Amino acid sequence: MIFANLLQTNTMDNIYLYMLIAIAVLAVVDIVVGVSNDAINFLNSAIGSKAISLRTIMITASLGIFIGAVFSSGMMEVARKGIFVPSQFEFGEIMLIFMAVMITDILLLDFFNTLGLPTSTTVSIVFNLLGAGVVMSLIKISNIEEQSISDLTSYINNEKALEIILGILLSVGIAFTVGAVVQWVSRLIFTFNYEKKIKSFGAIFGGIALTAITYFIFLKGLKGTPYYSNLKSFVEGNEVYIIGGSFVFWTLFSVIFEKITKKTVLLVVIAVGTFGLALAFSGNDLVNFIGVPMAAYHSYEAWVNGGMDVNMSMAVLDKKVPAEPLLLFISGAIMVVTLWLSKKAKTVAETEISLSRQGDTHEKFEPNQISRALVKGSTQLSNYFGVIVPDSISQKISKSFTKPYVVMTKDQSLEAPAFDLIRASVNLMVAGVLIAIATSMKLPLSTTYVTFMVAMGTSLADRAWGRESAVYRVAGVLNVIAGWFGTAIGAFIAAGIVVFLINWNPTVMIPILLLLTVILLYRNYASHKKSSNKIIEEDSLKKAESSSLQGVIQESAKNIANVVKRTNRIYSNSIVGLAKQDISLLKKSKKQVVKLTAEIDDLRDNIFYFIKNLDESSLEASNFYINILGYSQDMSQSLEYISKVSYKHINNNHKKLKLSQIKELKELDDKLEVLFQETETTFKTESFEKIGSILNEKKAVLDLVKEKIQKQVERTRTEESSPKNTTLYISLLLESKDLINATMNLLDEYYNSFDRTVQPATIGDEAKSDTDNQKS
Repeated sequence: MIFANLLQTNTMDNIYLYMLIAIAVLAVVDIVVGVSNDAINFLNSAIGSKAISLRTIMITASLGIFIGAVFSSGMMEVARKGIFVPSQFEFGEIMLIFMAVMITDILLLDFFNTLGLPTSTTVSIVFNLLGAGVVMSLIKISNIEEQSISDLTSYINNEKALEIILGILLSVGIAFTVGAVVQWVSRLIFTFNYEKKIKSFGAIFGGIALTAITYFIFLKGLKGTPYYSNLKSFVEGNEVYIIGGSFVFWTLFSVIFEKITKKTVLLVVIAVGTFGLALAFSGNDLVNFIGVPMAAYHSYEAWVNGGMDVNMSMAVLDKKVPAEPLLLFISGAIMVVTLWLSKKAKTVAETEISLSRQGDTHEKFEPNQISRALVKGSTQLSNYFGVIVPDSISQKISKSFTKPYVVMTKDQSLEAPAFDLIRASVNLMVAGVLIAIATSMKLPLSTTYVTFMVAMGTSLADRAWGRESAVYRVAGVLNVIAGWFGTAIGAFIAAGIVVFLINWNPTVMIPILLLLTVILLYRNYASHKKSSNKIIEEDSLKKAESSSLQGVIQESAKNIANVVKRTNRIYSNSIVGLAKQDISLLKKSKKQVVKLTAEIDDLRDNIFYFIKNLDESSLEASNFYINILGYSQDMSQSLEYISKVSYKHINNNHKKLKLSQIKELKELDDKLEVLFQETETTFKTESFEKIGSILNEKKAVLDLVKEKIQKQVERTRTEESSPKNTTLYISLLLESKDLINATMNLLDEYYNSFDRTVQPATIGDEAKSDTDNQKS
């Protein structure tokens, strides 16, 4: 019977039925893009700690989502009357508002998913409703002579909208502070070597954590649902007894669990916390995805029953209407399927995990002036308090925060858990409690803001943001927060523009905007798929893992072959692009240089871990490795300059090089091409004894460059009339000279270090040898 009344109308003449169908389809898409972004809220703590298997995490979260969706109807009033006053709008206007909100919400969330940035579905829907409501109100006011812009307050529910916005902003500060304080106290008690203390205090900690999760999420969370009336008489007035009984039960459970399984109860805390946080997320955020479509359905139903008058007042939305159980069931199912299949959810999750990782990671964000100032100020403040606090107390605190030192490579660090079970448990417990309290008060706070800021607060308290990473992590947090403000401003403006366009001509603009939505969604999908499925190219550079000089020489040979191969290609493309004035080829060369430089920089970043994994007898290998990376970087810097000045010259539409200059550059390019090909073949085949013959060509090539410079000097004195051409040409020759010298230095390093009589050894071989010696 859910759509029984809808089919009574003539669908061919009823644009509002088509709009309702479009909104229903958009609701499904909105759930998909919304869950893709919000999945990080309840998955990251479990995934980051790697406490339980990914499959178990997904099943636990799926159960929480589904149950939370079915119990979430109490929040639907926000979309119906939380932002604007329904009685001030007619049916036709309400439908246009809802259509604009759904289109802009989907595009905005999908944009953030593609970037891999967590944003708030709550903020998005609230400001979409606010933007569309304000613009539609202004349109109505402009058509009524007796009204002015001051009458806007009669259309917009200012008090409720302000309450929602302030609640969301306040939750950010509260979440960060509470997360930091709870984590600091927890770490002070358990330290990073928590395995010993967890045996003594683990049951009590488990009792507290599980009591908080079960009480606030399962009982307080139910307060916002229609099912709470059945439990009201039992819960209210007995809160102290329920909390006390839960603590005793869960503490005993923790003791029994650890005795029987010989495992820490923190595993249970993380599993139950993931379930509870997924349940709280679903109960709080489902309104963001289907609140508007359900309000549109109830509006349409009232319109059909009221005689199909387009000018009918929507005061009916002021009344409480229970959500359709079937729709909640379907929505929960879609959310679960999305959780399992969405690849964008993984991309967004990587952002939060990398920002909260205890060890080293590939920093995703570049530092900025604000992050540097904040880190510098915090360091100075910390030093100030360090003077005030007595040394004995300071040393005792520092001892609790001392991390166990483990030698590993950067890749191994990335594969290790991002943080331990203590921090994962605190993340889930604090975030779940805060979200459940807000849900019970019917405040649609942002679950993203709360979980993200709790995670950042616990990271700060855990000293995960050290001097080596603080500016990057703080910059990342600032980027995410800036994205949140961007969400609010973008949602308000975009929804306002869309509702204005739809109101201008609904029959034309709605199909156009829906088509545009499909195109943009597909474009974002294709872009994300392309970036996610990047295959390691054949000529990409690999990290060294050998522990001996000869091993590093042979292992690095392929890298050098690839560097030389790519150098040859980039240099030739730059010369050809300059000669033909081919801006696209020069642009391609610039991109190739950036990629090569990034790969070399990545190898240099790994030097610390490479050296740490060597023994005393292998220091010579580290010197060799550092030198060849330095020469490789010199080569990439020369290429970067050559490609940049060539592109700039053509892009600025300067005078073309003379034919004689082009011929001379091509002659040099041909000479270098032979040199680079010989070098590439030598390193590919590891025929290092041939390096000597290549080094013998050094003087001839450098003399050729010197000859070209001398010719240009003579041309400049007699016939050259373009200062730009002279500067470009001489710059190219000088940088080519630097490129040749860097290449020859690299070859010379190999020639002097290689010894074919010595068998190469790897780190793994040495470890095995040490083990064999111990056995013997």
